This record gives sequence, C-alpha cells and structure tokens, in this order.
Amino acid sequence: MSVRADTERTKPLRADAERNRRRIIDAARELFASRGIDITLDDVAAHAKVGVGTVYRRFSCKEELIDGVFEQRLEDVLFNAKAALEFDDAWDGLVTFLEQMCAGISADRGLGEVVLGSDEGCNGIATMRERIDPYIEKIVVRARESGQLRPDVEVNDFFPLIGMVGAAAEFSCAVDSSNWKRYFTVVIDGLRARPGTPSDLPGRAFTTDEIVAAKAAMHRRRR
Repeated sequence: MSVRADTERTKPLRADAERNRRRIIDAARELFASRGIDITLDDVAAHAKVGVGTVYRRFSCKEELIDGVFEQRLEDVLFNAKAALEFDDAWDGLVTFLEQMCAGISADRGLGEVVLGSDEGCNGIATMRERIDPYIEKIVVRARESGQLRPDVEVNDFFPLIGMVGAAAEFSCAVDSSNWKRYFTVVIDGLRARPGTPSDLPGRAFTTDEIVAAKAAMHRRRR
C-alpha cells in the first residue's frame, strides 16, 4: 500500500477522534454548568453518548477535563478584567467586572466552583489564575484610590463576596434565575464609600494563604 493511500485511510480516524473529543468537552461543559465539577468521567461519557474508554483515552483524569473546559472561560474573565481597567470611572470598572463575574457564575455552577475552589491537579487553571489575579488587584486598588470603594475593603474580601452572590444565585435559580442581581446590588451598595460610612468592618480580610486554605477546605467538602 502506498504512503498516500495509508494517509488517506487514517484521516477519517483522526476526524472521528476530534469529533469525539468535542462531544466530550461539550457534554462536560453542560454537566459542569448544571451540576458543578463534582461529577465523574463516567457521567460525562454517558452524557456524551460515548464509551467510557473513549473519555479516558482523551482525558486521563477529571482535572484534565476541567482544564479543557474552563481555561477558555477564564480567558474570558481575563479579557473582562483588562477591559475594566480601561473604564474612565474606576467604580464603574469594578462594578462591571464583578457583575460579569457573578453573571457567569449564576449561569454556570462549575465556573463558580473553579473560581472559588482549589487548583489542585488543574495546571491550566492555576496558570490562568496567576495571570488574572494581578488585574483584579489593580481593579480593586484603583476603585479604592478613587475614593468610591470603602477604604477598609481589601482585594481578598472579594472571594467571599462573590461566593455570597453565587449562593444567592443557586438558591434563587429554581424560581427566578435572574434574581441574583437583587443580592448583587445589596453587596455593591455595601462596598460603596459614602460620607459618614464607618471604616470599621468587623473581622478582617483573609491573607492569601488563608484564601488558599479556605478554597482547599471547600474542595474537600464537595468531595
């Protein structure tokens, strides 16, 4: 058999493999959005209507699949963070970025668990987080220095705040999937600096190490 004939014979196999990979990614994206990342590769295989072996040939573990699904979603977060710094008004940039983040989480349970969860085993997500975090810090510092964000609010305060809105979205979704915006507005009103606002929030912002520990604990509880 000629080399050309052999090449032609293998092309459909490569095409089938790519189609299966796309079906697996699409199925995982749907399951992650509706059920969160606490699913199995067997669940994904059933939803994609492919054999379990097909999934394991493409993704050796669930963390690889999480990377495959969410790296692009985090690229979108990075794009939004960069765009927020281009706003003339620092407060509008902060609010718009947070609203986009919370909108994404309200529509995709898995995204919320990735944003607020552990990077363990997910190298692509860990890399994306390292790229995103400096921009988020700039957004928050810029809003605080403008005098519009409470002076006692720190960057790490935003992890629990986003988690609060995400919990409100999950609680409300069966009745009204857009009602998270009500609670988002309550959070935003609490963040805005106003004359006479006391700068004595109880407690403290967590350190970066404490945020990592809190995420890891949430990750363990979900498992």
